This record gives sequence, structure tokens and C-alpha cells, in this order.
Amino acid sequence: MTDVIVAGHLCLDILPAMQHLPPQALASPGKLFEVGPLTFATGGAVSNVGLALHRLGVDVKLMAALGDDLTAQIIRTILRGHGVSDDTIRAEAGHSSSYSVVLSAQGQDRIFLHYTGNNATFTAQHIDLAQTAQARIFHLGYPPLLPALTVDDGAPLASLYQMIQAQGVLTSLDMAHPDPNGASGRVNWREALRRALPYVDVFVPSVEELLFMLRRADYDRWGGRALEHLTLAYLRDLAAELLSMGAAVVGFKLGEAGMYLQTTDDSARLSRGRAALDAQAWCGFTGYQPAFVVQVVGATGAGDCAYAGLLTGMLRGLPPAECLRLAAAVGACNVEAADAFSGVRTYEATLERLNAGWPTQPPLI
Repeated sequence: MTDVIVAGHLCLDILPAMQHLPPQALASPGKLFEVGPLTFATGGAVSNVGLALHRLGVDVKLMAALGDDLTAQIIRTILRGHGVSDDTIRAEAGHSSSYSVVLSAQGQDRIFLHYTGNNATFTAQHIDLAQTAQARIFHLGYPPLLPALTVDDGAPLASLYQMIQAQGVLTSLDMAHPDPNGASGRVNWREALRRALPYVDVFVPSVEELLFMLRRADYDRWGGRALEHLTLAYLRDLAAELLSMGAAVVGFKLGEAGMYLQTTDDSARLSRGRAALDAQAWCGFTGYQPAFVVQVVGATGAGDCAYAGLLTGMLRGLPPAECLRLAAAVGACNVEAADAFSGVRTYEATLERLNAGWPTQPPLI
């Protein structure tokens, strides 16, 4: 039996070393700026969550769609080099694989130049149901970058999760930020979530993604500075809305402010599936974990790695507060490296760091 199947978005991340450049350099046409070495890394939820889980000692399989181009060859080589099989990733002849150019200027969040490629074709047909039937957890990432799943107000996404949940698998879903000027920005995300979340057990996206999808007026009014306005009461209300749509465990990745988690008070909803949670421990939980103190090198993949930490804690039977703490710790380890994965430590090494008294930042929420 497989611990976790990670499905959905997969791409190649191309990361020029440019942390020394001031942010204004990205808006200076006609000038040349010297940068450092170029790093190639796999990106997207399939790679980021999958490789982080593998590093944490979790048995994982990956499901995605790649083309038959050089980009696909690089992605497969990188995955195999990290000891993760690419056998369950489909190849599609004549298609171009997805990539992102990740620009991380000094002291600023990343800018992504993204090509969707054949992620545009990803549907339930790319999921091996014989494999998912033998898994404990199914996790899918980035529906806004998988447009075939979000047509008809997300009906294909809901149908996929309904099939997977019926197999007795604990289901997990993560998001990416929709493009306000693209097709993903025009999806009726409230309706898509209303359809899908009854079949999603764990749903912990970033708070900015959820604000865009469910509280667009606040998202626009706060102009990308949500952390300055959020309160715990606001997060409780937003999480309660997601729980009312049917999810069992919800929360928000808060970047430099940490993570938030909230669960249903319906014990039966928490007790289903082969990776069933301890309903007594998880029922009606609410928790906020401030971020740990680190020297940030790059934030690429931090949210995905935090999600991997959360799922790892669930698989190991940890109570919710400890799962939340582990998730924040794995995300913090991640930002100590430039790419989306190599900063993650083993489960044992992460616990050792936590038990040694790793300090946290002052609460920002």
C-alpha cells in the first residue's frame, strides 16, 4: 500500500541566482544585470510535495502529464536522481511540458513566468484508479493551473474527488493563485469549491488564494498586503465557511506569519478512510502556529513543503497541534535553500530541531 499519491501540476523550475538584485532591477528595460548560476529543479505540487514527502520518509507515487520534449527528460532525470520513480507519470506525444522561470529578487516574494504546457490536458484520465485504491492519502495540487479540471465551474474536479473518496482514501487538495487576467481568474471558484469540498478531507491553501476565490472585495481592498489586516477572528470565519462547504480539516498557509488550522466538530467526518484521523483529538480543533526563525534564501515551494509536513504528521498519527507545528517547521526548513525541496530535512532531523527549542517569530496575526 502506498502512503500518499501526489497528483496534478508538474513543471520544470528555472531559477537564476539573483537574490542580490534589488526589486527595481526587474523593471529596468535596456540594462544588463549580472546574476549567479542557473538552477534547474522540478516544480509544481507533484514535485514539491512529492519530493518533500520522500525526504520525510513517506512512501509516495506521482501522477501527472508530461510531454515528450527535452523539458520532460530533464524533469524525469531530476525526479529519478532524488530516488522517486516516474513510472506513474504519463508521457503524451507531441506535447510541450510545463516550465516556470522563478525570479527571486532581494527581500521580495517570487515572480513566476509560467507556461502551462500539457498541464492544460490533465484530467481524471491521468489518474490510475487501481493505484489510488491502494493508497492511504490522495493529494492533488494547483487546479487553477489545470484548466481541464475547472471547466463547468469545477465539475470535473468534484467528480474526480468523489471517485477517489469513494475508494476509502483520505483526500487532500491544494490550490495555486489564479491569474486575475487569465482563464483561471474567471472561474466561479465559490461554486467550484462548493462542489468539490464535500469530497475533500483536507484543504489548506494559502490565505491569498482563498481571499481571491471567496473574499474578492477584501483581496482587492488590501492590495496584496493581507497579513496587515488579518485577525484570528477573520481566519476562524473564513475557515468556518470552508467547513460548511463540506471539508473536514481546513486551514491557511500564511507565509511569514505561519499557519492556521481548523477542523470540523463532526467526528464521523474525521473517522473515514484508511488514513482516518483520531476523531477525539481532531474534533473541533483550532490552532495558529507562528513561523519559525530562519535565514530565508528562497521561498519557492515553501507552502508545498509545509503541506507535506502536515500530511506526514497525519500519517504518523500526531495530534493536530503537533501536525501544525511540524508543517510550519518543514516549510521553514525549505526556505533555507533556493529551490523547492533541498532544504527539507528528514522527519527525525526535523523533530530534533523542534525538540532543541527552535524559536518562533512573534505572532503576526
